[in-house]
Amino acid sequence: METSSSARLSLGGSHGPNCALLRRTRISSSRPSRQFPSRRVCAVASESPTSTRTRPEYVPNKISDPNYVRIFDTTLRDGEQSPGATLTSKEKLEIAKMLAKLRVDIIEAGFPVASPDDFDAVRGIANEVGNGVQADGYVPVICGLSRTKLGDVDRAWEAVRSARLPRVHTFIATSDIHMKQKLRMTPDEVVASAVKAVDRLREQGCEDIEFSPEDAGRSDPEFLYRILGEVIKAGATTLNIPDTTGWNLPHEFGGLISKIMENTPGIENAVVSTHCQNDLGLASANSLAGGMAGARQIECTINGIGERAGNCSLEEVVMAVALRGDNLMGGLWTGITPVFISPTSKMVSDYTGMVVQPHKAIVGANAFQHESGIHQDGMLKSKETYEIMTPESIGLIRDDAAGITMGKHSGRHALKARLLQLGFELEEEKLNEVFRRFKNLADTKKGIVDEDLLALVGDEMNRSAVVWELMDLQVVCGTMGLPTATIRMAGPDGIIRVSTACGVGPVDAAFKAVDSLVRVEAQLVDYDVTSVTEGIEALANTRIVIRPVGTVAMVRNPQGGEYKRSFSGNGADGDIVVSSARAYVSALNKLIGFLSSQRKQQRIAAEEQTEAVKAVAKG
Repeated sequence: METSSSARLSLGGSHGPNCALLRRTRISSSRPSRQFPSRRVCAVASESPTSTRTRPEYVPNKISDPNYVRIFDTTLRDGEQSPGATLTSKEKLEIAKMLAKLRVDIIEAGFPVASPDDFDAVRGIANEVGNGVQADGYVPVICGLSRTKLGDVDRAWEAVRSARLPRVHTFIATSDIHMKQKLRMTPDEVVASAVKAVDRLREQGCEDIEFSPEDAGRSDPEFLYRILGEVIKAGATTLNIPDTTGWNLPHEFGGLISKIMENTPGIENAVVSTHCQNDLGLASANSLAGGMAGARQIECTINGIGERAGNCSLEEVVMAVALRGDNLMGGLWTGITPVFISPTSKMVSDYTGMVVQPHKAIVGANAFQHESGIHQDGMLKSKETYEIMTPESIGLIRDDAAGITMGKHSGRHALKARLLQLGFELEEEKLNEVFRRFKNLADTKKGIVDEDLLALVGDEMNRSAVVWELMDLQVVCGTMGLPTATIRMAGPDGIIRVSTACGVGPVDAAFKAVDSLVRVEAQLVDYDVTSVTEGIEALANTRIVIRPVGTVAMVRNPQGGEYKRSFSGNGADGDIVVSSARAYVSALNKLIGFLSSQRKQQRIAAEEQTEAVKAVAKG
């Protein structure tokens, strides 16, 4: 692909009018609502910038094309470590499917030892997405993270081994501060632990092993050469170099990769990777510097989500390589299909509840908007004056054409056809529920636009396994008495129950009424309401995050500590109180499901222990 300083990336122009319109308005009592410009998302396959090239056949420790860069997506693992970004197994699977449409090379599906739910999620992705071979032979590698502890290693391998291309990513810290203060281990002990983990994986039949020296960006280079050389000898196939704290500058990190390439024994038998955090806002720049220095795998996340300030952003490095790889990066290229970047970005934002900042590169609401008069004049004359890529290249269309006009006279077939055009093929049961709610909305709102349909579909698809179901809600409030909510819900036994409660406001009253029926103690951590469209008739989209009270729902993080898991829920309705109640019930259902799974695992463990004691007694 020929590029120049004035070139714009375009993948075949417009994809037509059948794309989803996104406009978000934050509702706040303390300041005027802010409206972001409309953007249209299109999940239609298109020609990739690298479509004329053939993706090299996957070999764990070799890449036949020296310019090909593997994209390792860790949204489901490192990205989920963002506070409040907990995903359910179902949501992880849906995101993994979208990542496969993006055609990422490796999906790091999670940290299997963290909890039984994480293990099941990783194994589910390995079973389904990891065996979904496409017509051209593409199938993503499915990876699980583990510390070098043998229990972690065994659990990770068990979770991913069913995939067609399974990988285990094991790590241990190598900087002086981490070895002394966190691990309390000597350098020799750290090397021994790393080698032992790789040996264990090889013994179990794992042939694709990634090793990371955590905090490599602040580690002694000589020690890095040593430990990397030892794990290569043991059988590691990918060496990932993390700038764990986002400390390095681009020239510094690129220099580190160059030195590793030059000084590590056996480096020709492994692929070098980068994993850069964004604490100084340099994650993408550092990753590109690493690629230009010889790294051939870049670890990143959708929207750059992750711990603290986040990770290297997939969309940023992919589009930088697509635009500048040929001319300024020595011919670097990836196998990503960028037209799925925007749909994937929106899915991750919706499922995690982490709103993309408007000025975020590539996927922000303002990325393809122009307000300055000078800029507008230039855009009217030639779009190349202020845009280096087309919105269509990442799956966006700015055309405001509405396509099919949806309203109260529209039938089920028209709704199904419109949803298919928006990229959603719903199961019969979900389609029926969306249609029911669509007709209710159409009776009260003139002109149903794509934003409304997306909110209804998102609310339906985001619903967790139903334990409690909201049937009806009536609220009385105002200045002449206590706000009171009466709620009707179907319980896990199918029995309809009714409860009434008072609160400091209508939403609080509704939540207390729900609590009186569900009887699961939870703490409200976050409450956010956005307007799907403009106007007083707009749908309200509510996101809620809760945590259980007490010491339940504790899970382990990769650093060995424990934290209390949080659970999010989403709801959409023309009434803010109803959308809030829907979101609250959704979050509670997730919490109940997790606690049930946790109790089941504890019961199984207790039974196994009892059987072991009996066996010893008989012996």
